Amino acid sequence: MTKRFVAAAAAVFAIALCAPGIGQTQTFKVEKFDIKGDGGTDYIVADSATGRVFVSRATHVMVVEGATGKVLGDIVDTPGVHGVGIATKSGHGFATGGPNATVTMFDLKTLAPLKQIAVPQGGLDGIMYDEPDDKIILTNHSRPTGTLTAIDPKTGDVVATVELEDNAPEGAAADGKGHIFVNNESKNTIQVIDVKTWKATASWPLAPCEGPTGIAYDKASNRIFSGCSDNSVAVDANTGKVVAVIKNGTRVDALGWDPTKKLMFIPNGGEGNVTVVHQDSPDKYTTVATVATFAGAKTIGVDPVTHNAYLFQPERGPAPAPAAPPAGAPAAAPGRGRGPQGPIVASWFIAIKQ
Repeated sequence: MTKRFVAAAAAVFAIALCAPGIGQTQTFKVEKFDIKGDGGTDYIVADSATGRVFVSRATHVMVVEGATGKVLGDIVDTPGVHGVGIATKSGHGFATGGPNATVTMFDLKTLAPLKQIAVPQGGLDGIMYDEPDDKIILTNHSRPTGTLTAIDPKTGDVVATVELEDNAPEGAAADGKGHIFVNNESKNTIQVIDVKTWKATASWPLAPCEGPTGIAYDKASNRIFSGCSDNSVAVDANTGKVVAVIKNGTRVDALGWDPTKKLMFIPNGGEGNVTVVHQDSPDKYTTVATVATFAGAKTIGVDPVTHNAYLFQPERGPAPAPAAPPAGAPAAAPGRGRGPQGPIVASWFIAIKQ
């Protein structure tokens, strides 16, 4: 490890606890690395085949070694990137691009761009690899309705488009039995997509979950997990019934699942921590830790091989003061949204290690 790396590791600490339902003491170690670089962020994905982590940075994607926080490469020219899908079998990765409604297909070994894939529906946001069906799946905030797009990971060809009931679809997960589950953030539902017909076949309400974003599927218990602010839920994938409600924090925008350890990781951006939950049985869940991370860190990726969970969040300095109006001019009306942001002073790559 270089001196630069040692300096970059701003914090290392451990949390030890007795985890109900596990029956043994468990320890989490949290490491923070300043990986530098420009741009905000959205989704983060861990590549279990290589131990690398792909971090979206607004106009480019940084590739980081998960174990050490070392920056290994950069995928450039991905304007408006929200996330990355990793198709290991084909050797290709896919990065969404918002403003230009394209997906960049790249070589997983060299990170070199291979193809620009147009998605006419636009609104590109979520992306995942459906390994059982060997498809890259996009969930698009398109108008007038949201859409799901399926891409062949070998050729980069768009093979299906599905209209959804909500123009704010978020995460997607596949069960390996011919179904894809999609969270609808505005309508608070999960829609079920049949991968043979590429049609929506069901819509399941998720109350008391509101604003479902992150999603995962557990094959062993046949349960879907939807990450929501305040109340995340476990859902029976056969019936659509909410079988458990999990208390967590706010500003949740993803969810991580470790099927071997039976641990769910819910990132709470509002509180700057992660709720860690153990699956005691298909319908019983116990919170085993609340792990401090960094304020605003609301997406997460879990490597099921190393069992590490990763987050990323830039730290910003003070926002510039607004310019004074010309003499005699009325003051500007308050704007909507988050307003001006300060400069990035650190780019925190965070690893939660067991």
